[in-house]
Amino acid sequence: MKRRVFIDGEAGTTGLQILSRLKARDDIELLSIDPAKRKDLAERKRLLNLAEVAILCLPDEAARESVSLIENPDTVVIDASTAHRVAEGWIYGFPEMAEGYAERIRQSKRIANVGCYAVGSVSVLRPLTERGLLPTQFPASLHAVSGYSGGGRQLMESYEDSQNPNYTEAPYWLYGLTLAHKHLPEIMLYGGLSHPPVFSPSVGRFAQGTLVSLLLQLWSLPKAVTPGEIHEIYSEHYEGKRFVTVAPLEECGARQRLHPQDLNDTNQLRIHVFGNEDNQQAMVVAQLDNLGKGASGSAIQNLNLVLGCAEDEGLT
Repeated sequence: MKRRVFIDGEAGTTGLQILSRLKARDDIELLSIDPAKRKDLAERKRLLNLAEVAILCLPDEAARESVSLIENPDTVVIDASTAHRVAEGWIYGFPEMAEGYAERIRQSKRIANVGCYAVGSVSVLRPLTERGLLPTQFPASLHAVSGYSGGGRQLMESYEDSQNPNYTEAPYWLYGLTLAHKHLPEIMLYGGLSHPPVFSPSVGRFAQGTLVSLLLQLWSLPKAVTPGEIHEIYSEHYEGKRFVTVAPLEECGARQRLHPQDLNDTNQLRIHVFGNEDNQQAMVVAQLDNLGKGASGSAIQNLNLVLGCAEDEGLT
């Protein structure tokens, strides 16, 4: 029997990616809204309540509105916006975050899908705070770069459409200069921090791909630890995970460069641990596709868990 899925906001960047993957599956019946009725509240309400799973690919306020329209107690919601990521009653959609977490997602009716910067940040923080290596009050510094697709359609057009009044050829730029990025609450909550990290996001002139780096002065930690021991913590935390892997320490030591685009068009997130024992320093880097594990790929992975499918269905 096919399972009914409605993508509310299927015309957006994330929605289109999810739609293209789900169209090829014979276990899903896609409910689609007439383009002329996308702003018709009654029609959206009908489809949201008809669906077994509603995937919201909308701005925050529109996502909250969609949730308010759902009266069917059996409808599962996967929200790709930031509206519910730290909201009570919602579970964070990062199955590899902690032991048994995938099963919690499987049983949930309200799933807040991850974003690219946040899942990269949480993936490098959580294993260290969970084991007490980083205290909750640790003054974390996170540096991140993403392809311009992470900024949605308007930013994509500013890079790809030379006729656009906002067209730019800037190769790289920093933003979030007020140090108040909207992902900070979820990074703190799920990363195990009691204070906001210094988070420095940036955009490069490439469409997809993300790197998030956690910088560590090992001499400042409450417990003496080597880069090799840090690598072992990540290896244990993500052991056996299909979509989060840890690069071998020897591979990290031999690298001269790390590219943000290496995992594009996959749902993979790869952890790299770089270190200098003499300087007592380490850098942990999460590498992912901002439209994959950082958006649509994660949504499909969470959908698979809810539907009881293989976790990698439609993602290989």
